[in-house]
Amino acid sequence: MKTITSSYSTTTEIKRSKFITHLVPYDSYEGLQELLKREHPKANHVVYALRYLNSYDQVVENSSDDGEPKGCAGVPVLNVLRGEELVNVAVLIVRYFGGIKLGTGGMARAYAQAVKDVLDAAALVSYEKPASYLFETDYSSVESVMYRLRKIGIQKVERDFDVDFVRWRIETSESKIEQFKALNG
Repeated sequence: MKTITSSYSTTTEIKRSKFITHLVPYDSYEGLQELLKREHPKANHVVYALRYLNSYDQVVENSSDDGEPKGCAGVPVLNVLRGEELVNVAVLIVRYFGGIKLGTGGMARAYAQAVKDVLDAAALVSYEKPASYLFETDYSSVESVMYRLRKIGIQKVERDFDVDFVRWRIETSESKIEQFKALNG
């Protein structure tokens, strides 16, 4: 499975219709459709599709045609996400009608092409399940632990300074946790 770490946007033009495609991490999706509708009041449709993993590691999918003929917009977009095995992402496509009717098949191909174009521009990364790790150190080890965490690229760090020790909680991928454990022997 693959995912993204930042947002991407491209514009695809097919038979004078303009498709402005936004590929975003799933946690950035909330409220974005309404925002795009306000930013593009003359756009005919804002179609979306999304895929994410729930707390049971099940893939949850949803899509919307937003007034396009049923199954001609959201489903083709979702199918591209499925084919690329993307998770924790959402795609929103703003469509401006160009005056030439695409037909149902042409519309499905146009929406799919718009998603492929934004995926070509995106930096896809392998999905790694997030994990957390708890450990304790003495006060004299704080700087060296922070150095090792930064060296590996672990950024989500919580510290609780107790009377006799420091309690740590890090959140990152399982592979980075294993890497950190190996450095600490």
